[in-house]
Amino acid sequence: MPLPKAELHLHIEGTLEPELAFELAARNGVTLPYGDTDALREAYRFEDLQSFLNLYYELMAVLRTEQDFADLANAYLARAAAQGVRHAEIFFDPQAHTKRGVELGTVVEGLWRALGGSEANHGISTRLIMCFLRDDSAESASETLRAAEPYLDRITGIGLDSAEVGHPPVKFREVYEAAAALGLRRVAHAGEEGPPAYITEALDVLGVERVDHGLRCMEDPALVERLVRERVPLTLCPLSNVRLRTVDTLADHPLPAMLDAGLMCTVNSDDPAYFGGYAGDNFDAVRSALGLDRERLRELARNSFLASFLEDDEELRARYLAEVEAYVF
Repeated sequence: MPLPKAELHLHIEGTLEPELAFELAARNGVTLPYGDTDALREAYRFEDLQSFLNLYYELMAVLRTEQDFADLANAYLARAAAQGVRHAEIFFDPQAHTKRGVELGTVVEGLWRALGGSEANHGISTRLIMCFLRDDSAESASETLRAAEPYLDRITGIGLDSAEVGHPPVKFREVYEAAAALGLRRVAHAGEEGPPAYITEALDVLGVERVDHGLRCMEDPALVERLVRERVPLTLCPLSNVRLRTVDTLADHPLPAMLDAGLMCTVNSDDPAYFGGYAGDNFDAVRSALGLDRERLRELARNSFLASFLEDDEELRARYLAEVEAYVF
């Protein structure tokens, strides 16, 4: 039995495995520019974030119907459960679908077919976080938030993802203020490829409660001190960092130094179909490459539940934390 954990940085579109991509393509009459699943897997080799994003958006063409999104989410939940995930806070990118003619309701209702029964079917509690594409306009983000209002009973929070460089958090000040007024939780990608200043801006301008990635905070000792003092969680994605060349090798990853500094780090999978591993695979990889001992791994698992948006169910959070403390390696 794997170590119980929460996954807090997971893009549902990034769980699209080649086999399911071809299955959905056939179902929807979409022709993929790859001969077979092996050829598509070979394409999952990236030079950088942008080359990954190009393929990521290209493959979304196979996602058309509610059933497609339900199948995608159920496939992720089954894999996650097998790797010890007990709670998942799942990102989705509505603009990537609405701009190609798929209605927001189709996406949310489809995902909810899986998430609504995820505790019963997979043993995983879930939350849904709607992300805005930072390389799209602030106006588009605001329109997306307005369109999502009928579905806010199913959406816990908002996030900010896609290409970071050149798109500072301040660009999205107004939509984050509007989301806060609606009672939505707020997170944002910052400090992956962008500078440490983007992390500070996400905290001060957007009011984020968690920082997704946040790797480059280590370049700013004053920022590290603040993140420690304010107990701001960081949702790190080690295998993703290596695949996108944020760090050269896993052995170079600053996770141990970040933990030593007192940062509230969590380990997640980001886009696991593309980056070579789900949540448990990331735990196994950092344990092996970085020599993390059992108590460090337990700390990471504990952090994942402490950083989760489970304020509406503290009893459930306490149960998960008890599972972590009782776990025998």
